[in-house]
Amino acid sequence: MMQDRNELIESNVRLVHSCCKRFVGRGIEYEDIFQVGCIGLLKAADGFDSSRGLCFSTYAVPNIIGEIKRLFRDTGAVKVSRSLKELSLKVQREKEYAEKMGEEPTVMALAEKLSVSPEEIVEALDASRQVLSLTYENEDGVGELQLPVESHESEICSRILIDEAVSRLETQEQDIIKLRYFCEKTQTQTAELLGISQVQVSRKEKRALERLRIYMSA
Repeated sequence: MMQDRNELIESNVRLVHSCCKRFVGRGIEYEDIFQVGCIGLLKAADGFDSSRGLCFSTYAVPNIIGEIKRLFRDTGAVKVSRSLKELSLKVQREKEYAEKMGEEPTVMALAEKLSVSPEEIVEALDASRQVLSLTYENEDGVGELQLPVESHESEICSRILIDEAVSRLETQEQDIIKLRYFCEKTQTQTAELLGISQVQVSRKEKRALERLRIYMSA
């Protein structure tokens, strides 16, 4: 049993790195983030019950991210870079304009409109929903009130799991999936970009999707 636990931990260290990368540049050194992420991995390994039919990564990611978020809360280091703040404002303006036009922009649409990656859009949306601190004066002096707001933790978790599964595909299969589903290219456009036929794209895409289903449910 101990050997199985150790193998589970050793084979999923890369998952910790995937989670940690989402928190780089927020005021805490990567090494410290990684250390608490590993604590989350250890707790996940101790609490994982394979009989429930869950994939270990599905169970581990929320545990890892939970430990990392606790570190930021405990140290008061929830910081947002100026560039991310500026991007967040641009995203909000685009969303408001689209909503006035009766539309609901997708992450991909916003990324294309602002010439940034989908990951940056998710980070910007998350930044706009960080805990809001309000200072006020009371009889004891100046106090602070923190208002919790909506979190994109579940969206981040899902994206990490998808990235992890895609990374296990062959290189050309990764390119096809990214072009088709992250860049919203047609099979014909994908074929032109990769220098192969549309038939090959169709065949490889089908095989890649089947592999992703296996990886995500294994």
